[in-house]
Amino acid sequence: MAEPFQFELVSPERLLISEAVNEVVVPGTEGDFGVLKDHAPFMSTIRPGFIIVKHADGNVSKLYVVGGFADVNAKGLTVLAEAVTPISDINAEDVASKIRDAEEDYADAKDPEKRQAAADRLTDLKNLQDALAAL
Repeated sequence: MAEPFQFELVSPERLLISEAVNEVVVPGTEGDFGVLKDHAPFMSTIRPGFIIVKHADGNVSKLYVVGGFADVNAKGLTVLAEAVTPISDINAEDVASKIRDAEEDYADAKDPEKRQAAADRLTDLKNLQDALAAL
């Protein structure tokens, strides 16, 4: 059985998790990677995807993260994410609806800045949809 180690998940708004956990799987830009106690020091940027946390009590949490980086060191793992959403707050039908709205916004945008903002939003939503499908 895995031994617990310290894990912290931080978003710009607040500290979301700070506890001893058994394992964390992180969506790194070069592929997903798992962290257990005494993992070798490691840093990685993260891509949009789900962080999977195996808590010491046996529960599992899945949180969608957008951007940021992960730092594994002797003290444990710290993930600084640009945005975090628990899977319980995500509805696949709602995401599909938001994608349709973003596609319309993109098609209707005349101003280059508005068009780029709509394109960025559409990319974020499609990344979320792809991550949901991969679970």
